[in-house]
Amino acid sequence: MDYRPLGKSGLKVPALSFGAGTFGGTGPLFGNWGTSDATEARRLVDICLEAGVNLFDTADVYSDGASEEVLGEAIRGKRDSVLISTKASLPMGDGPNDGGSSRFRLIGAVEDALRRLQTDYIDVFQLHAFDAGTPIEEVLSTLDMLVRAGKVRYVGVSNFSGWQVMKSLAVADRHGWPRYVANQVYYSLVGRDYEWELMPLGEDQGLGALVWSPLGWGRLTGKIRRGTPLPESSRLHETESFGPPVDQELLYRVVDTLDGIAEETGKTVAQVALNWLLQRPTVSSVIIGARNEEQLRQNLGSVGWNLTVEQIAKLDEASTVNAPYPYFPYRRQDGFKRLSPPMV
Repeated sequence: MDYRPLGKSGLKVPALSFGAGTFGGTGPLFGNWGTSDATEARRLVDICLEAGVNLFDTADVYSDGASEEVLGEAIRGKRDSVLISTKASLPMGDGPNDGGSSRFRLIGAVEDALRRLQTDYIDVFQLHAFDAGTPIEEVLSTLDMLVRAGKVRYVGVSNFSGWQVMKSLAVADRHGWPRYVANQVYYSLVGRDYEWELMPLGEDQGLGALVWSPLGWGRLTGKIRRGTPLPESSRLHETESFGPPVDQELLYRVVDTLDGIAEETGKTVAQVALNWLLQRPTVSSVIIGARNEEQLRQNLGSVGWNLTVEQIAKLDEASTVNAPYPYFPYRRQDGFKRLSPPMV
């Protein structure tokens, strides 16, 4: 397993990490990804550790806290061998203070997470969404307090826009508070929006990407192909409306290319899609999920080899879409390119 710095921090994380969203299996939105109980989860954790995957990602809203509880049981006796990443800010109830990033909410969320995870510290604590109703100074001073108390080691964000990240970093620098070093983002061959703004920001400001849904909400597993209807057993029928939208022609074009490269390499479509991500700028770790041992072992096969330059170029071409304003001039016009060469 390759280990990479998490942004500009000194923390090394594995190129692949494990998403525990499949643990628990309760709740209407974040509980239908899987139903692994503690026994099943412990087996998956052991397989990950054997492969060098020691970072496990969860969140308080996954299965209404049950994901953290099951993960806590699964790593019992192994805490010194693992890194835990969890998130808070999204609502955990209907009360006025059950969501957001206020001091009240964050302190309570961390205390609850520590109890559910059966630990006394969180390695990477991330805000799950930007809270426009709480002053950034209140958010960051609270995170500073949690870091100083030893309850949180590193801080990051997820689902923030570029200006929200940059404003937060400026406030942190002004007061000497901990800077965000992780940005948990959606990024895949059928969802490359991360590249327009957040990737250059991450490179400039030292945020490492923790990539969620690297297989495009399950679209790049090899089950969907041009002219082939989605299997009735696919969870996409139930969850597609919650995920990032994907143009069908883009999807088919990418899958056609993945199929060809999978045949060339002897790898699966999913392994090729994951390997492409592992070679992108600013990516610290790609979060893989699995509802069973077979899925996990297949996803672990995406490391230990690399796509060729030519294969990467084919995938880049197949997955490229028109850049939105104001980014398209920097991709198309020489004068703009000279001022700000594209990263990818």
